[in-house]
Amino acid sequence: MDKAIIYTSNTCPYCTMAKDYFDSKNVEYVEKNVQTDAVAREELMSKGYTGVPVIVIGDEEIVGFDKARLDKLISK
Repeated sequence: MDKAIIYTSNTCPYCTMAKDYFDSKNVEYVEKNVQTDAVAREELMSKGYTGVPVIVIGDEEIVGFDKARLDKLISK
């Protein structure tokens, strides 16, 4: 599986849930905090998103914390 990228903010409970989920499954991820990282914010906006979390795994982009969809991607 490709390494996951999670676009987050400091105040987002679903971002925390996504990171905790990946930690519990031993999935490596890169966190890009759009609140503190202007480059990450530009990246996210260039993809057409304004909210977080957005999780990118390979060519899949998941908006929000969709555990069922993540389970399917992780098990590949």
